Amino acid sequence: EAGASAPAALDRPLRIVHLYPDALNLYGDGGNAIVLARRCAWRGIPVQVDDVRMGDELDLSTADVVLIGGGADRDQLAVVNELRSQRDKLASYIEQDGVMLAICGSYQLLGRSYYMGDTRVEGLGVIGAETVRGEGRLTGNVAVASDLLPHNLVGFENHGGRTKLDADETPLGAAVVAGTGNNGDDGFEGCVHRNLIGTYLHGPALSKNPDLADWLLARALERRVHAGDAKAAALVPLAALDDAYEHAANEAAMKLLG
Repeated sequence: EAGASAPAALDRPLRIVHLYPDALNLYGDGGNAIVLARRCAWRGIPVQVDDVRMGDELDLSTADVVLIGGGADRDQLAVVNELRSQRDKLASYIEQDGVMLAICGSYQLLGRSYYMGDTRVEGLGVIGAETVRGEGRLTGNVAVASDLLPHNLVGFENHGGRTKLDADETPLGAAVVAGTGNNGDDGFEGCVHRNLIGTYLHGPALSKNPDLADWLLARALERRVHAGDAKAAALVPLAALDDAYEHAANEAAMKLLG
């Protein structure tokens, strides 16, 4: 990008809360925070990224975007146990249209339950989903056609659990490659619940999918507007960026699918 735009006037910076980057950063998921921060900076939007680490108090009262990545089984278990006592804060944030991106294992733990090996683990139950065991793992490059976005989403999946959404939940989109996605059977990938997106896409997901990054930022600013922040209204719709490199990376990933 050529250089940042003139700083925008906001009463406080857009606050991105990155949950447990010390435990959940599989396949570079922590890069999603960098992508959002840069896309704000290029537009002159003030932004701050706050890391919440294991043992920290969870303060979502001024959060605009919450990010949580994937991790190894033991780290995922530690995080779900950490979040149980703060589950109501997270659920309230989501039901008040808080913007959130949850990747892989964190997507699983937001549902009612998932499996770690042969052991069923109770999830947080903030989305209508169950993750059950499956034969083998779903691994490889994937793409998702989503009605939310103009371009296919691309990324890499690697998960043993099979996630099944309740009938009243909305998938993020349709898996372009047969046998991939939430469970490899129903053709769906991810979940959209209010302003929460759950997905199995690693990559990090937002680096090759700038449309998704901007969807999250736009929803966050619109939520500010609805809360009475008149200054945020001047920032929506988002100013366009030159995403030639990002779209080239997206197209290269699509070519890998044949």
